[in-house]
Amino acid sequence: MKSLGSRAQSARLERMKASSQWAGESFRNVHPILPGLRDPNARMPTVRDFLFPDDRRTPARPLPSVSPLEAWRRKPASGLRITWLGHSTVLIEIDGVRVLTDPVWGARASPFGLIGPKRFQPIPIDLGAMPSLDLVIISHDHYDHLDYPTIRALAKSDVPFVTSLGVGAHLEAWGVRPQRITELDWWESHELCNAGVRVTAAPSQHFSGRTLKTRNATLWSSFVLRSERHGVFFSGDTGLTTEYESIRTRLGPFELVMLEMGGWDRAWGDMHLGLDNALQAAALLGDGVFLPVHWGTFSLALHAWDQPPERLLELSSKSRARLLMPRLGEPAEPAHTPDRVEPWWRIGTVRQPLDGATPHGSPTGTIHWPLD
Repeated sequence: MKSLGSRAQSARLERMKASSQWAGESFRNVHPILPGLRDPNARMPTVRDFLFPDDRRTPARPLPSVSPLEAWRRKPASGLRITWLGHSTVLIEIDGVRVLTDPVWGARASPFGLIGPKRFQPIPIDLGAMPSLDLVIISHDHYDHLDYPTIRALAKSDVPFVTSLGVGAHLEAWGVRPQRITELDWWESHELCNAGVRVTAAPSQHFSGRTLKTRNATLWSSFVLRSERHGVFFSGDTGLTTEYESIRTRLGPFELVMLEMGGWDRAWGDMHLGLDNALQAAALLGDGVFLPVHWGTFSLALHAWDQPPERLLELSSKSRARLLMPRLGEPAEPAHTPDRVEPWWRIGTVRQPLDGATPHGSPTGTIHWPLD
């Protein structure tokens, strides 16, 4: 099955083995796991839990979204603008460079077309309508971050990819030319040619694998984008780690931090942030404007679909966090973050249809499963 990807071989594998994160047969988390993040007595969710979700795991109707096309025709006034397109897919415009993170246009977070977590929220814009891209970042190879149909479509363009060690084997197997793939170990950087933007891979606390037999066969990373005027941190998937202090010291300061907050469970609290830990991570990274990602698209845990934004709104009122929570598809500039978050997602708890309203985009593509 092509959607499962491919294993690294030859020179790619030798480079992976030279990494300090390599532990003989696979990659590992090398920084200390903080105590109390994972509840050892928590029941691990079963396949049945994911196949038969309750009503609170998905919204009653599609969430509000907007088409970003008109806004994208204008340059961002501050030089830095983001457009959240759902889950961890974000278009970052940084000093004239367009970077897309973990693009997922597929209908399922699964290797199968008919089973696995299904997209409950249409993406705001079709992939074919996206503007030209200067770079695609892939944080790791889980299905809700590395999407087979999306990569197959992007492979037809000339856009370059930056990703973690080993993930290039999947990209190459799906049609991306090797010269367009740059794989980074933690703390390694790549300069975008003549663009004035540098991308650096940084530590995260997670795991990888598209099958049970390929667990941790590729590396997982967070990423930092830096231009002369702006700095952006993208967490990928991660649990809370003290490495965030090192990242801030070595790669900061950050005008914007994009941190995951959904898909959390007590049984894997050391591998995902959750709300309380996301705010701690934001503080460790220097209290830049916080854009929450990894929510609002797939049901990948047992909590209610709106628990992440509601809990974040509650907790942020007691912290110094500056939240940026635009609607899906709504371009926003961290320099112009509003003082108050509008809880636009609450429309998803109402079951009657919106008068005359239709969501933008459509859930296209295929694939994916709850490995993440």
